[in-house]
Amino acid sequence: MRWLIILALLATPALAVQPDEMLADKGLEARARTISEGLRCVVCQNQSIDDSDAPLAKDLRVVVREQLVLGKTDADVTAYVVSRYGNFVLLKPPVEPATWALWAGPFLVLLGGGAAVAYWSRQRRPADVAPLSDAERAEIDRLG
Repeated sequence: MRWLIILALLATPALAVQPDEMLADKGLEARARTISEGLRCVVCQNQSIDDSDAPLAKDLRVVVREQLVLGKTDADVTAYVVSRYGNFVLLKPPVEPATWALWAGPFLVLLGGGAAVAYWSRQRRPADVAPLSDAERAEIDRLG
């Protein structure tokens, strides 16, 4: 049981924010963490910059905090990062013509898969089976 608890603790994601990056103002630090959780690490691609140990993620965390110290709003900070890296840096990109395929893709794949299964199941219908002859019925009766 003890090993299970240890493994569970090791499996939790470790936040990559280093103490030297943190802001003294707890309010600004909380805002920085919220913003960082929504920004993708462009090196790791499946982690937020808040979770990533990549050097570029660290640089982005520092930039976010610098922008907040300058008095920028959360939206301004996010726009600042997006202006340099594009919508790809957002973990939840906006729905716009450039991202329609991204948002609709999973549904289209699901619909295509359903159509393929329906087509395949219709093609596999059993052929018409002739009724049993009297000799076959007699054999079944004898065996049963």
